Amino acid sequence: MTGRFFKLLTALVVYAAPVQAQKILIPMDLEQSDHLKAYGLAYTVLERGYDVEWLLNYRGGAFLAEASDFLLREARLRNIRFSTVSNARVGAIYGEIEDTNADRVKLEKAPKIAVYTPPNKQPWDDAVTLALTYAEIPYATLWDKDVLTGKLTEYDWVHLHHEDFTGQYGKFYRSHGRELWYRQQQRSYEQMARGLGFTKVSTQKGAVVQAFADYVRDGGFLFAMCSATDTFDIALAAWGQDIVDTVYDGDPTGSGVQDKLRFGNTFAFENFELVTDPMEYEYSSIDLAPKDERGLKGPDADAFTLFEFSAKYDPVPTMLTQNHVPIVRGFLGQTTAFRRSQIKPSVTILGEVTGTDAVKYIHGNVGRGTFTFYAGHDPEDYRHLVGDPPTQLALHKNSPGYRLILNNILFPAAKKQKRKT
Repeated sequence: MTGRFFKLLTALVVYAAPVQAQKILIPMDLEQSDHLKAYGLAYTVLERGYDVEWLLNYRGGAFLAEASDFLLREARLRNIRFSTVSNARVGAIYGEIEDTNADRVKLEKAPKIAVYTPPNKQPWDDAVTLALTYAEIPYATLWDKDVLTGKLTEYDWVHLHHEDFTGQYGKFYRSHGRELWYRQQQRSYEQMARGLGFTKVSTQKGAVVQAFADYVRDGGFLFAMCSATDTFDIALAAWGQDIVDTVYDGDPTGSGVQDKLRFGNTFAFENFELVTDPMEYEYSSIDLAPKDERGLKGPDADAFTLFEFSAKYDPVPTMLTQNHVPIVRGFLGQTTAFRRSQIKPSVTILGEVTGTDAVKYIHGNVGRGTFTFYAGHDPEDYRHLVGDPPTQLALHKNSPGYRLILNNILFPAAKKQKRKT
């Protein structure tokens, strides 16, 4: 009799468990075992047609979703820490959120993602593709022909790998101009430009930037890192001008180009000075490189602080700054940081190096769309050099710097969210 009662009790407990644990909570604070994979899991749940709640400023930006066998299985397979929570506990969490600087954002649809990247990209080329791959978030790739033939409209969110949109091949001529990879890149770019009907690479890249600008104005989400940030705006300001010297395009820089820049066309920056010397590894005064005022101090000394926003009144910057720590270790790049005095007043600063003129992370609106610029090359490699091996994210699965990238991936899913249901 006792054995039968025990079996009946066990069956009742198993049957009742799903009723008592209606939600799965994925914490994103210091208790999370793999922050980066957690973003991928949230994306996967959205792909399958289920909603996910993003609990802004609650446990590091936790995710809350309906309990299912699929979600439980995937969380275990990806080694993501989670807990099952009852309806009563969910109500208590909602109460905590209402009483603090936190909010609930409903993610409704997995955004279609594309990465603008060359077909011959190197493993050290791009932190975003590393993040997407590790998090198991699917993405398509685009290149210039795709952009210029209208393919951008197929995607909700596009990342610009660290391209040089001025057409100067990264200004690597002095350091790498004789190396095979550089000469092959220049030759392939010139062939591509001619094939697309342009006489110069710089003109073709300018047209690509114009297409991206239209994409944002029409409602697209644009994300860029490293040199794709400042060269994007330089190309917008210099549209129609020749700012490229002979070693890059066969003829000298146009006369008076600095005075002909149109800052009204740019997204983020204004009043910057061009660096037209082809031998100087710099595009403009936008980039606050270490040599300017800080030197090579290391990732801790160059750390930047994330701003804390009001989750209830500023949900967008709050989403973009979700993290388990308020300070992120610094990292260099061809564009290491943005000079504060040359950032437009309309742009929101998300992260800065406290006590300096260096800004690391910014966001803004253009037309019906948005852009986010993140300075630096690789959040887990302080000084990543050409030819270095790619970062192994399995060794950095709780990276605060990489979390900022993945915040941007989920941001478009909340585009139509109405707060407070």
